[in-house]
Amino acid sequence: MLKACDLKKGSLVGLRGLPHVLESLSVTTPSARGAASIYHFRFRNLVTKAKQDVSCKGEEPFDDIDFERRPVQYLYREADLHTFMDTEDFSQFTLPATAIEEQLDYLVEDMEGLFALISDGKVLTIEVPQKVVLTIASCDPVMKGASVTARSKPAKCQTGLVVQVPEYLETGEAIIVDTATGTYLSRAAAAKF
Repeated sequence: MLKACDLKKGSLVGLRGLPHVLESLSVTTPSARGAASIYHFRFRNLVTKAKQDVSCKGEEPFDDIDFERRPVQYLYREADLHTFMDTEDFSQFTLPATAIEEQLDYLVEDMEGLFALISDGKVLTIEVPQKVVLTIASCDPVMKGASVTARSKPAKCQTGLVVQVPEYLETGEAIIVDTATGTYLSRAAAAKF
């Protein structure tokens, strides 16, 4: 049994016998002495895709869900279907865009380092790495005299994700993006992770 205080974004739990993934969480601590912290969770049902908000104390238990994590590679998109390949047995499967809405902004063709979460022989969702490399597809031109500590500007990546980047970056540059927050971390060439 998982406790509420042990959950983090992306955790899988069972609610009413159905698999749910934790999308967001926040903690509020009442100012009264002896009051317990309250955890506020937003879960997404992996079967129906419905969202559910849950608030509870940190010691309250959640059901574990039995699932298998398998390494996969994202191959390509065809209309609204996305094709993946299991890198262990080389079998392929497709998922509709609606099943992986949260991950679409971070998927690039031939991308490795992904995991499929499988329960009862069915793929529940795709897990993306914490950091991904994306290419800037378009952004405002570089300003003369822009420095590393200067202001930021919006940049659209090849997946359609818009992130705030330093104004010295140009179209075509590779950047590292944090998939948990959707924010720019660094240039890809200079970063090591």
